[in-house]
Amino acid sequence: MLKRWRYILTLGLAVLLIIGALWAGGQIPGKRTQPTQAGVPTATSDEINLLARLIAAEAMGEPYEGQVAVGAVVLNRVRSPLFPPTISGVIYEPWAFESVHNGLIWQVTDLTTATSAAIDALNGWDPTYGALFFWNPAKPVSPWVWTRTIITQIGNHIFAR
Repeated sequence: MLKRWRYILTLGLAVLLIIGALWAGGQIPGKRTQPTQAGVPTATSDEINLLARLIAAEAMGEPYEGQVAVGAVVLNRVRSPLFPPTISGVIYEPWAFESVHNGLIWQVTDLTTATSAAIDALNGWDPTYGALFFWNPAKPVSPWVWTRTIITQIGNHIFAR
């Protein structure tokens, strides 16, 4: 009897992993981020809220342009084959964003400005000129990030490819 349950659980887990991989790869329709004709991803209201939460947590105290820039980095990653193809996939990628790792993304309460910044980024404003990474040089970061090609600095954040 125990062998049967192990088999069923193993099979069930395998099926869930396959379904998840197909959904993330766009083979199953759903809340997947799709590019528009201009290559700018469209988003569901849940994805806009998630993007706004990330912007609020990562760019707290930054100028508005810097908040849009953080959103643009997420969207640039969605378009890049090096990252997951969805907004949520990029945001929840392990160790990608400090505010996700430490839970700050769920503690932010005022999303008004961050939501506007998310919408501006979704509408195509990219003050980073295609950056895939950003960091605050005043905080401890991996030495690896300094090997990236720096594009610009907005507020306290450096943006790079």
